[in-house]
Amino acid sequence: MQKITPFLWFDGNAEEAIGFYTSVFKDASAGNMHRLPDGQVLTGTFQLYGQEFMVLNGGPMFKFTPAISFFVNCETQEEVDDLWSKLLEGGGTEERCGWLKDRFGLSWQIIPSALGRLMGDPDRQKAKRVMDAMLTMNKINVQQLQDAYDGK
Repeated sequence: MQKITPFLWFDGNAEEAIGFYTSVFKDASAGNMHRLPDGQVLTGTFQLYGQEFMVLNGGPMFKFTPAISFFVNCETQEEVDDLWSKLLEGGGTEERCGWLKDRFGLSWQIIPSALGRLMGDPDRQKAKRVMDAMLTMNKINVQQLQDAYDGK
């Protein structure tokens, strides 16, 4: 059992959220569901890449904010593109610099590993060009980052 588990508060749609997240990510599974007498999920669990999450149908009292987000390290542009489009399905919104909000209002950072590598270059001119390019993007484009790095 992991020591710390993210706990997500939903307003009546926790089971839908579990289904959505487990369909978006390749290494994902739904876990236990605890239901109320009317059949609605009260609490449940799911896993994404071995990370367990808990959900609660707690009502309309609290909403997600970008103060908490989930950072997804992507190895390829294809992975960025796939997760970006899937997480936006059903009413998500694009944000700047690799951030998006899914249809439940949860914030995600879909970030290619190339971004950290290129921005961490000791040549500060190259790193600045990459940062400047990234600041113009919603979804991160690895080729555009590489072009900026190369001074194209």
